[in-house]
Amino acid sequence: MANTLKTAKVPGRKLGLFAAIALVMGNMIGSGVFLLPTSLAPFGWHAVLGWIISICGTLVLAWVFAALTKADPAAGDPSGFVTDAFGKLPAFFVTWVFWVSVWTAVASISVAAVSYLSMFIPAISETALAPAMCAIAVVWTMTLINLRGVHAAGRFQVATVLLKVTPLVAIIVIGVIVMGSANGEIRPLDVREINGVDLRGAAALTLFALLGFECASVAAARVENPEVNVPRATMWGTALTGLLYLLVCSFVTLMLPEALVASSPAPLATFVAYYWSAEAAALVSVFAIISCVGAVNGWVLMQGELPRNMADRKMLASWWGQTDSAGTPRRALIASSMIATVCLILNSSRSMQGIYEFMLLLSTSSALWLYLACALAAWRMKVVRPFALTGAAYAVWMLWGAGLEASGWSLVLMVAGYPLYWWAGRDGSPQRIARAE
Repeated sequence: MANTLKTAKVPGRKLGLFAAIALVMGNMIGSGVFLLPTSLAPFGWHAVLGWIISICGTLVLAWVFAALTKADPAAGDPSGFVTDAFGKLPAFFVTWVFWVSVWTAVASISVAAVSYLSMFIPAISETALAPAMCAIAVVWTMTLINLRGVHAAGRFQVATVLLKVTPLVAIIVIGVIVMGSANGEIRPLDVREINGVDLRGAAALTLFALLGFECASVAAARVENPEVNVPRATMWGTALTGLLYLLVCSFVTLMLPEALVASSPAPLATFVAYYWSAEAAALVSVFAIISCVGAVNGWVLMQGELPRNMADRKMLASWWGQTDSAGTPRRALIASSMIATVCLILNSSRSMQGIYEFMLLLSTSSALWLYLACALAAWRMKVVRPFALTGAAYAVWMLWGAGLEASGWSLVLMVAGYPLYWWAGRDGSPQRIARAE
């Protein structure tokens, strides 16, 4: 097995196992579980089956990432796995387009936070450009927190994970109580209506909510004892999040009238109001905002770490890899948040739901290229080959399910990054981590 440039040692305090699990769960539990029931309402039972497929597929990919981390610790992160298997240029393309996925995830989750905020401030959804402007404010608030360093971002992530799990557990408890009292009704299942088209569409939407399982691998340089803690954080974070999602979204999608949930800007709050009270629903909205903001925090951390790692590997110019004395990649953080801001501005004419769904599918399809490449890398390096083959097939199926527009744009954006790779080859400055002035 080839050995690539080992992940550079980064100054500053690192994330322990619990903080790494919080990073994975915090990035996964964001807007998906709080807004997806609205998008999934027309799919009915297809949505439940879509969740099951996505959770199983994601666990397979998570196991592939965990196995690669153990088998090839010198690689350091997913970019290193692909480099070892296929070379530097393919690794650049899939890492670059994954970075695109992170920008769009930051944008879409920020919109979700604003969507729940509009429950308290209706003028946001009623005023042109207001959703995009508020989302931009969320992006830059989280960027300022991350500029203080990874430890500050990690503490914020742990706190928000504990808060965001609370309403999800409440939804599950309410659903169980209502069904146990025979006061609730579940949409009937007609097996004859199950079809591949709706199943692919539902699965593509649900996969967005599971993006983030790879975050511990991407940030391996910032995790203590990564050979042990990264695989544990990846598997535990993915499994726990998947179980919460399946239960929560199934209750909301199947127990509420389709028209009601399909038109709701805050479906979990609508569920609580329908079966409990408006006051409790308002509290759920507050927790949802916290959840989305916490997810933005984690993804902002990723959008700084990715270009820093790429610069260390000489895939990007050294400018992107420079850090301050605490190891914070200030330039990469600020530049990435500016790009996320541009994404929001370019889509500001869409409705909140329109911005969210387009960014969701673009983010999903962009991330799938990295998942596919890592699965193929595991196959080539003879690491958990049955899982690698299954993960690769799942990634291809999901690219198809995401649709031509989103997957086509992700492919165009992947190729569009080549000039940056070419420029990195001309960059004569040392590829070392240096203090950014």
